[in-house]
Amino acid sequence: MSPPPAFVQSAIARSVRAGAAHLNVSFEFFPPKSEEMEQTLWSAIRRLEPLNPSFVSVTYGAGGSTRERTHRTVKRILDETGLRPAAHLTCVEASREEVDEVIQAYWDAGVRHIVALRGDPPTGLHDGQYVPRADGYQNATELTAAIKRIGDFEVSVGVYPEKHPQSPSLDFDLDVLRQKVDAGATRGISQFFFEPETFLRFRDAVAAADIRIDLMPGIMPVTNFKGLRRMAAACEAAVPDWLAELFAGLDDDAETRKLLASAVAVEQVLGLEREGVANFHFYTLNRAELVYSICRVLGLKETTGKSRTAI
Repeated sequence: MSPPPAFVQSAIARSVRAGAAHLNVSFEFFPPKSEEMEQTLWSAIRRLEPLNPSFVSVTYGAGGSTRERTHRTVKRILDETGLRPAAHLTCVEASREEVDEVIQAYWDAGVRHIVALRGDPPTGLHDGQYVPRADGYQNATELTAAIKRIGDFEVSVGVYPEKHPQSPSLDFDLDVLRQKVDAGATRGISQFFFEPETFLRFRDAVAAADIRIDLMPGIMPVTNFKGLRRMAAACEAAVPDWLAELFAGLDDDAETRKLLASAVAVEQVLGLEREGVANFHFYTLNRAELVYSICRVLGLKETTGKSRTAI
């Protein structure tokens, strides 16, 4: 019998060294648009639930376009699973009163974690500048403060290791992050990236600025490289040449793409773990198979009747 690939051996060795300890993971989903997509989403949720993630988040469409679907999905996760849902919320195209009603509805439903984001204009980041409503919250800092005023929520916010596409500089982003922390945010979930050093440099910059917040890297497994390029262009995330070369010529070879995607994600996580990172947020795109296999290689096992401590 041939030995497992090197990246699997590395992950197994890490798992053995750690003993019973393991990494903390969370998963991101998006609200479905159709009955078929609903079934796909719930198949993914059921598949990943036994891995006992610290939380699962549900996104909020550009311009608040999925408000009802996001709320419905979060509520169902809360009612039908043992998972801890985190609802994404933005302040785009909504008044303060409307946003406050959504926040209160989440609190009344039993949701205790919100991911507070400014949100993108309905036309997208590059097709139009963000213009806040006069009667709305102006940014994620104001939104975070409102969430904490209405209920004792845990509040996560977004961070951009390569800076926000509409930000003049990383220093500006750090000032904004400090304001979010002062307003009550306790966790920053990062935009996806592919070089561990990208996240580590950002982590060091946050520490040097004496901003006290837990940072969680966002991990995007790559299966559709063309789609990834579009997403990366939208948020100005760098796609390294080595990654492009790795997936070159594989448009019609889905199985090989999955194997490579797993290897890349595992190596990315292990590289960050060697630098002290222990919590990871996976962008699932509502598909479970690849994320599940990555987590298994990393040493996570299914659990029953045992709740992981929330991070």
